[in-house]
Amino acid sequence: MTAPHIVDPSGLLGEALAEASPDLMRSLLQDVINALLSADADAVAGAEYGRPSAGRSAQRNGYRHRDLDTRVGTIDVAVPKLRTGTYFPEWLLERRKRAESALITVVADCYLAGVSTRRMAPRMHASRTSHPGPQLVKTLGINSLSKSQVSRMAESLDEHVEQFRHRPLDEAGPFTFVSADALTMKVREGGRVINAVVLLATGVNGDGHREVLGMRVATSETGAAWNGFFADLVARGLAGVRLVTSDAHAGLVEAIAAHLPGAAWQRCRTHYAANLMAVTPKSMWPAVKAMLHSVYDQPDAAAVNAQFERLLDYVSEKLPAVAEHLDAARADLLAFTAFPRTCGSRSGRTIPPSD
Repeated sequence: MTAPHIVDPSGLLGEALAEASPDLMRSLLQDVINALLSADADAVAGAEYGRPSAGRSAQRNGYRHRDLDTRVGTIDVAVPKLRTGTYFPEWLLERRKRAESALITVVADCYLAGVSTRRMAPRMHASRTSHPGPQLVKTLGINSLSKSQVSRMAESLDEHVEQFRHRPLDEAGPFTFVSADALTMKVREGGRVINAVVLLATGVNGDGHREVLGMRVATSETGAAWNGFFADLVARGLAGVRLVTSDAHAGLVEAIAAHLPGAAWQRCRTHYAANLMAVTPKSMWPAVKAMLHSVYDQPDAAAVNAQFERLLDYVSEKLPAVAEHLDAARADLLAFTAFPRTCGSRSGRTIPPSD
């Protein structure tokens, strides 16, 4: 089931790439920053680099390199130098935290868009659309990007993204724990803004290394879409999976069983809580949520099951529909108890909780 109101897609994807695949994000971030610096210097010089122009007021004169510390590591920033006058990227070096956050969001958007020039231009060109992403360059103080500049940025990012999308998974694996989810986000297609679905899988290997395994944009969340997604992951070397966490979307659960037959399935506790509240009187939401969350906080399997029994006892008389809902989902909700508590992925959560 997609989750349009629980998370911000661009924010989540940016965080996922930054935390689980820092090498990729560092490389993409460096390319985007250096391309924007070049475009900003071109605006100061009055013409694009290497192109004759009657309006040119200064010539480029190489670069000065500076290290820039970011959440994904230190990157090499190439600040353009001018033969006459000066160029200083205040938008980056003086307001780096805000710039870094905005740039990571745009890089995540570009990843999802496939980084074609047609799709990337609206994200980077401030004068083309009112989408929040495109306002990046205007917010940072860069007044315009030409089509050729956008094209060069797209080509540079495309190489990195394609390598990451199709990289083998067997080298970093086996990934013992996998979480899968679908996010709804708006995309611009053919001059229209439509809803699209982003299929996302994250894995944790035996060493506790967490990595984004794959992302794919689909028109809707269907069994066929999930089947194709997991078939690609397996073809790229995904193996050794023991537990998969997801919501109860029928097509997703069937795809997991078909392509990862040896893996147990854990129902996502955040999605389940939302499902459970649909049959719970609103006045009882806080109490039932608190009791449900307390189940997951127990130190071992015996304590988890004992607390679940207390929850059933608590709701059985006053809220029989809630008790029936919980009892039917028990095995899927408590699958994580068969795995070590030391692994964060065993908690049964595929997305940040909304409460």
